[in-house]
Amino acid sequence: MNNIASILEGVRSVAIAGHTRPDGDCVGSCMGMYLYLKENYPEIQADVYLEEPRDVFSYIEDIGRVHTSWPEGKAYDLFLLFDVSSRDRIGVAAQGLETAKNTACIDHHVTNSGIARINHICPEASSTCEVLYELLEDARIGKACAEALYTGIIHDTGVFQYSCTGERTMQIGGRLIAKGIPFDQIIQDSFYTKTYVQNQILGRTIMESIMLLDGQCIVGYLKQKDLKFYGVTPADLDGIVNQLRITRGVEVAIFLYETGVQEYKVSMRSNGKVDVAAIALFFGGGGHTRAAGCTMQGSVHDVINALTEPIEKQLGSEKMEYNRH
Repeated sequence: MNNIASILEGVRSVAIAGHTRPDGDCVGSCMGMYLYLKENYPEIQADVYLEEPRDVFSYIEDIGRVHTSWPEGKAYDLFLLFDVSSRDRIGVAAQGLETAKNTACIDHHVTNSGIARINHICPEASSTCEVLYELLEDARIGKACAEALYTGIIHDTGVFQYSCTGERTMQIGGRLIAKGIPFDQIIQDSFYTKTYVQNQILGRTIMESIMLLDGQCIVGYLKQKDLKFYGVTPADLDGIVNQLRITRGVEVAIFLYETGVQEYKVSMRSNGKVDVAAIALFFGGGGHTRAAGCTMQGSVHDVINALTEPIEKQLGSEKMEYNRH
């Protein structure tokens, strides 16, 4: 696919969807596509289907128009998936993949093997928003669309500090800023600002974290009772794994939280020596070389032991140290 116009010919209705627990890149790419269609293809009926976006994205135009459930019997000419690497990660709109006349997936996850009829996967890109930008006509990108795309790029690059950031990423960021977007406010309000309870749960996780593999791996975890005590939801846990990752000497950070009885959602981040995507893929998940995740069964210690074994092999470590700090 060279441009988005190539799949819009003759299309009268489009459903736009992303993955479960939509992050900044997912929300940004879905809303960016919606706003681009609204601005340039008013004759196309476009609808966005996502789980409820977090309040920090409330500045994105028309975010209130997002549908959080799929209408029974609805079928579209085109079903567009953004930032989704596997079928089981499709959020509230999974049914649309089966009922639409045509389907397309736009993504940057290296573990995406192609889940739609048309698949445009660019693992070298920083974010799905970067991939989408390259498919749009810059001259036809308005301020509202630019805000959405910029949101996705800063969230998946950690405001241009993660290794996925490239020269092209910075060029695109500059082009979007040139549209007149309040880039500083977007960064501050959607990426850095945390609520008091979010800071509390971050502190709790760091205080009870575990250092393994001679200090090269750090693990933080929360159980359901912890989430209930602080009154937090999974959306409040964003950023914890990245805070663990920047610990001096750490090569891999793992953060897991309990989602059910003996079930944990796992997030992993690498500083370069370990391919966490390969590990996540082995356990049924996916992601990128330096950022990946999966869901695992067992006790917290079972999960940690299962994860650290392949990490240890990749690091070539001969000794495991289990220190609680």
